[in-house]
Amino acid sequence: MTDLNKRSLIKLAALTAVTSAALIGCGKKEEAPAPAAAPAPAPAAAAAPKAEPLKVAFAYVGPVGDGGWTFAHDNARKALEAEYGDKIKTSFVENVPESADAERVIRDLASQGNKIIFGTTFGYMEPMLKVAPDFKDVKFEHATGYKTAENMRTYDSRTYEGAYMAGVIAGSMTKTNTLGVVASIPIPEVIRNINSFTLGAQSVNPKVKTKVVWVNGWFDPPKETEAATSLINGGADVLMQNTDSPAVLKTAEEKGKRAFGWDSDMTAYGPKAHLASSVINWGPYYKKAVKDALDGTWTTGGVWWGVKEGAIDLVSIAPDVPAEAKAKIDTIKAGLKDGSFSIWKGPILGQDGKEVLAKDVVADDKFLGGIKFYVKGVEGKLPN
Repeated sequence: MTDLNKRSLIKLAALTAVTSAALIGCGKKEEAPAPAAAPAPAPAAAAAPKAEPLKVAFAYVGPVGDGGWTFAHDNARKALEAEYGDKIKTSFVENVPESADAERVIRDLASQGNKIIFGTTFGYMEPMLKVAPDFKDVKFEHATGYKTAENMRTYDSRTYEGAYMAGVIAGSMTKTNTLGVVASIPIPEVIRNINSFTLGAQSVNPKVKTKVVWVNGWFDPPKETEAATSLINGGADVLMQNTDSPAVLKTAEEKGKRAFGWDSDMTAYGPKAHLASSVINWGPYYKKAVKDALDGTWTTGGVWWGVKEGAIDLVSIAPDVPAEAKAKIDTIKAGLKDGSFSIWKGPILGQDGKEVLAKDVVADDKFLGGIKFYVKGVEGKLPN
């Protein structure tokens, strides 16, 4: 083979190798780029702070263990806690006198951050009126009063309905036709209850008369006991009270007479003497008032609730009360609920025999709220 032929073969082999390398390079797959790192998750949004509970305070005129008025209010406070749980926080101050000291206590409660304050007795009306303008963001609620302000309203229970029903039983059970009432303070509320008790008794026994002893205080067991004893010594064999302790019922038990519980079921304090208890359930109103505050719908004004709204009832009627009297109580309750029965419907005569309510006239709340007279059948002089 000539040198020329050898050089041609070498050149051809070299070209073939270059071409093969090029073809191999073009056929190589490109590796996929490494995936980008995932972005860090955004920090979780901070949980909304838990709403602070609504602070609710009560000022009580007596001790929570009085068995009557304050006991009933405190039972309703506990019902509030059960209803609203951690949405509210309640507190109370007991034994707050109806004096200048009430203003100090109410002012302290407002300063402590309470946003709704219940003053549970008539004598707190003026102190609350003085404090209210200084705490515009606080809602003040006054029991049994009649004055309001921009941030103060009133609430009450128609205790006279319970007194009337108790009177029906008293008139059916008395043997001497003499009833006795241990009365607290001579304001329209108490006078109205004495009169209603008497009217109820007269509705079944026109011969009934009612004697009254005033103790000039809401909670004073020794004075209440003394007053009850005086009434029994004066011939009364059935007693009712408009005071806050069970002292009257206890006295009746000791002396073999009959009596009623007041504001709460007092059966246990004198089971042999007990005829029935006229009770107040403040729970429905307190739940409404606190709901109004929580919802932002609270407004000033006043309410007066009774049997119709579940605020007043006569309970634990004694087994020996005649069936006719029990049936009459049922009829009265039904009538008060549906509006077909009115306790204060004329003709009604005053103690002096003069007509205070004409025949078929039904007293309105203005009339009832201003009663300052005894009806016929109530003995003694009404204190100034």
